[in-house]
Amino acid sequence: MRYDLANATICLQGGLRLESVKEYDPIAQMFDQLIDLEPAVITLNLRNLIFLNSSGINILSKFIIKVGRKKTSQLVVKVSQQHTWQSKVLRSLQRMMPTMQLEWDNST
Repeated sequence: MRYDLANATICLQGGLRLESVKEYDPIAQMFDQLIDLEPAVITLNLRNLIFLNSSGINILSKFIIKVGRKKTSQLVVKVSQQHTWQSKVLRSLQRMMPTMQLEWDNST
């Protein structure tokens, strides 16, 4: 996980298989700190995130809902076609925040 405050960018990579939502608290706190800064654009790069369990998806959902409610930042999520879970999950989450922009890589 990388967090670039200057560019309002969070990169998650590898696999996140923490046991419970509680174990995702440090990531949730990082998300909240970024939302509180109210940047014009928040970028979440998931292209190298191979796996995210249901607890992680829950935290991601809460983050998207919070960004949408605050209405101060555009959310851009960079996703990969190589990881099928991203297509399924992010398209569903986009229903919660229709203004969320999904940027797909060109890989097949």
